[in-house]
Amino acid sequence: MIESFGVSALFDDGFATFLADGSVWLEGWKDSAQAVLLSGGVVALAVLLVLVCVAAWLTNLVALPGNWLAVLAIGLYAWLGPETGRAQIGLVAVGLAFVAAVVGELIEFAAGAVGASRAGASRRGTIMAIAGSVVGAIVGGIVGLPIPVLGPVLAALLFGGVGATAGAMLAEWQDGKSWRENWRIGRAAFWGRTTGVVGKMIAGLIVVLICLIAVLF
Repeated sequence: MIESFGVSALFDDGFATFLADGSVWLEGWKDSAQAVLLSGGVVALAVLLVLVCVAAWLTNLVALPGNWLAVLAIGLYAWLGPETGRAQIGLVAVGLAFVAAVVGELIEFAAGAVGASRAGASRRGTIMAIAGSVVGAIVGGIVGLPIPVLGPVLAALLFGGVGATAGAMLAEWQDGKSWRENWRIGRAAFWGRTTGVVGKMIAGLIVVLICLIAVLF
C-alpha cells in the first residue's frame, strides 16, 4: 500500500510539473506570437483578418470549408490579437460566428438530402454529382461571367450546379437508367447543390459581417 501510494504521488507530482511546464511554454509562445502579429499595428492586423475571412468565404464556392476557416481565423485573432481596444474580439463574436457556420452546414446538408440522392440517384451518382460540382465551380471561377466584381462568383455558382447535373447524369447513364430519369436526377442535383451553396454562402457572409462589426465596434 505504501509503495503504491508513493508511486501514485510521484506520478501525480510529475504530471503536475508537466502541466505547469506546458502552461509556461504556451504562455511564452502566446506572448511571442502576439508580439509578432501586433508589430505591424492593430489596424493592419484587423484589416488582414477581414480579408482572410472574405477569402475563406469565397472558397465555399469550390466545396472547401470556408466558413470554418473564417471561424478559425477569428478564434486565433481573439486569442492572439489585441486584448483591449476597439479592434479587440471577444468570445461572444467567436461564438456567434461558430453558430452561423453550423447553420450553414445544416442548410447545405438539408439541401443535399433533397438533391440527387432523394431523387433516386445511386451512391455513385451522388458522388459524381459532388465531384462534378467542384470541377464546375473551379472552371466557373476561372472563366467568370461578364459582370463586374460578381462575375466569377456567379459563374462558380452556376457552373457548380451544371457540373453537379452532368456528374449525376453521367453516372446514372452508365448504370443504364433512361434519359427521362437521368434528367430528373440531374435537375435535382443542380437545385440541391445550388440551394446548399447559396445557403452556406449566406451563412458565411454573416460570419464575415460578425468579424467586421467586432473589429469596428
